[in-house]
Amino acid sequence: MGAEPPKAIKPPNRTDQMSFLEHLEELRWRLIKGFIGILVGVVVAAVFSDFVIDIVLLGPTKADFFMYDIIRVDAIDLTLQSRRLPGQFFTFWGMIFVAGFVIGSPVFIYQMWAFIEPALETKEKWKTILSAFFITLFFLAGIAFGYLILVPFALQFFAAFNISDSGIVRNDFDINQYFSSLATWVVSCGLVFQVPIISYALSKIGMLTPQIMRKYRRHSIVLALVLAAFLTPPDPVSQVLIACPLLILYEFSIWVSHFAVKMRERELKKAFGEDIPENVS
Repeated sequence: MGAEPPKAIKPPNRTDQMSFLEHLEELRWRLIKGFIGILVGVVVAAVFSDFVIDIVLLGPTKADFFMYDIIRVDAIDLTLQSRRLPGQFFTFWGMIFVAGFVIGSPVFIYQMWAFIEPALETKEKWKTILSAFFITLFFLAGIAFGYLILVPFALQFFAAFNISDSGIVRNDFDINQYFSSLATWVVSCGLVFQVPIISYALSKIGMLTPQIMRKYRRHSIVLALVLAAFLTPPDPVSQVLIACPLLILYEFSIWVSHFAVKMRERELKKAFGEDIPENVS
């Protein structure tokens, strides 16, 4: 019998052999594609600037904003002033950029996660798309929470607060401060809502377990109240209102960590069999 022809050797995965400079080159292209997505979002926001500025961004300053009836807040109209010559011009384009970032965030998030996720032992494209979807979903959920819940409470608190009952001091807010506060509150909530994603990533690489998260559950309650105190005006009701979703997110993150640990164990058993090396367990 003749010798069997040699079997074709499957080439190793390209990502496993990429040099440091090749990783930098990939990151550069990921960033370019992500910023193109944001640029498209900025163009969309600029085209619909009347709706973005008048209805969305200035909506919470009006007493007839629909959320005030839902959250049962006795709202008053806010008076905004522009005290600098180019104030409205820079504020306009600054908020168009923020709105464009939110609109283009799905593309940017996908590109960044597609660069990071191979380090988490996941190379299937559908998993990258699914992960990017959930990151975007939690980010937009945080944006919605900040805009619909946090912003109305904070604005009406500061609008109604007076250091004196004499009426000498009037609350007329600077338009730059209003928009910067609005952007800070909303984007901060979007980032805080990434806690489940961070839990998944750390659990997937073995740096976090649900046991550790349960151990520090009481610490998470204190941290949630502290974060709520920073994100809200000094009003106990609004602080509790913000802290409760953070605690719910933490409890959900424990379940996410449990799911990620199980996935990691299955992948390790598939790679090493039942004898998993201690340094990778």
